[in-house]
Amino acid sequence: MIFKIIILLLLLVVLVSLGQALFYLIRDEGKSDRMLKFLTWRIGLSVFIFILLLIGQAVGLIHPHGLN
Repeated sequence: MIFKIIILLLLLVVLVSLGQALFYLIRDEGKSDRMLKFLTWRIGLSVFIFILLLIGQAVGLIHPHGLN
C-alpha cells in the first residue's frame, strides 16, 4: 500500500512541476531557463516513476489485472 502512495505522490510532484513550467512560460515569456529546469525535473521524475513501476511489478508489490 505504501508503494502505491509513493507513486501517487510522485505523480502529484510531476503535475506540480508541469504547472510551474507553464507559469514560468507565461511569466518569463521564454526568456529564462526556469521553464526548462521544471520540464527537465518532470521528465526525470516520469522516468523514475516508470522504473519504480517496473521494479514494483517484478518484486510483487503491485499486480496487474486484466479487463475481465
